[in-house]
Amino acid sequence: MPTFSIRKMLQAIAVWAIAALCQSTWAQSGAVQVQWLGQSAMKITTPGGKVIVIDPWLIANPKTPPEFKKLEALGKVDLILVSHAHADHMADAPALAQMNKAPVYAPAGLADSFTTLGVLPPELAPRFNKGGVVLPFGVEGGIKIIATHAEHSSEYRWKNPETGKDEMRPGGEPMGFIIQLENGFTIYHLGDTALFGDMKLIGELYKPDLIFIPIGSHFVMPPADAAFATRELIKPKFAIPVHYGTNALLRGTPKEYTDALGQSGTKVLALEPGGTAKF
Repeated sequence: MPTFSIRKMLQAIAVWAIAALCQSTWAQSGAVQVQWLGQSAMKITTPGGKVIVIDPWLIANPKTPPEFKKLEALGKVDLILVSHAHADHMADAPALAQMNKAPVYAPAGLADSFTTLGVLPPELAPRFNKGGVVLPFGVEGGIKIIATHAEHSSEYRWKNPETGKDEMRPGGEPMGFIIQLENGFTIYHLGDTALFGDMKLIGELYKPDLIFIPIGSHFVMPPADAAFATRELIKPKFAIPVHYGTNALLRGTPKEYTDALGQSGTKVLALEPGGTAKF
C-alpha cells in the first residue's frame, strides 16, 4: 500500500511538472496582440498574457469605438504607459490605474504632479525617465520598458477642484517607448513627435519589430516625414499609423503615408479604431 501511494504521488508530480512546462512554453510562444483604440491609445496583450495600455484617451475620444468608452471594457489591465501630459494621451490614465491597481509609467515630472496633486497615490505613479530600463513585472517577468526621446511638448492642464479652474502644471518631458516582450518581440511607440535624427540610433540599437507611428501632421509628423523615419531611420518589419483623423487638424492619412513610403521592407497595417493585429 505505501509503495502504491508513493508511485501515485510521483506520477501526479510528473503530470503536474509536464503541464507546468507546457503552459510555460505556450505562454512564451503565444501571439502578441495589439489593438488600436483611436488617436495613440493602444492595448497590447503579451505572449505571457500581460495587458499593457498606452496613452489611454477613450471616453472623450471621438474615434474610440462606443463599446470601449467604458473603461471596464478593456478587461484587466496590468500596466499603463503615458508618453506625455496632454489630455488626448492621458485623460483616462488615472481612472484606469485606480480601477485595476495598475501603475502608470509616465514622464517623471508628470508622475510628480500626479502624486503632489493627489491625482494618484505614489505606488501607482512610479517616476520614470529616458534611457533607463524598467522591469515592471520583475526580472522573471521578462518585459522591459525603455523611455526614448520624443520631439514634442508636455504641459499638464489640471482642473483645480477647489476653484473649478484649469491650471498648468509640470508634465515632464515627452517620451517614446521601447517595449521588449517576453518572447523578444520589440515594439517602438514613438509617442507624439517630430522627425529627429536619433530615430536612426533607436532603430539600430533596439531593432523594433513593430512601430506605432504618428502621421497626422500639425501637432506631429506629416505622412512624408513619418515615411522617411520608417524607411530610412527605424526600418521596422511592421508599422501601424496612429494619431490621425481625430479632428480636422490631424489631416494626414494612411494612404499618404504608404504612398510616401514607396518600396520598403516595412509592412504597413492601417487598422480601423478597435481593430487588432497579431504577430
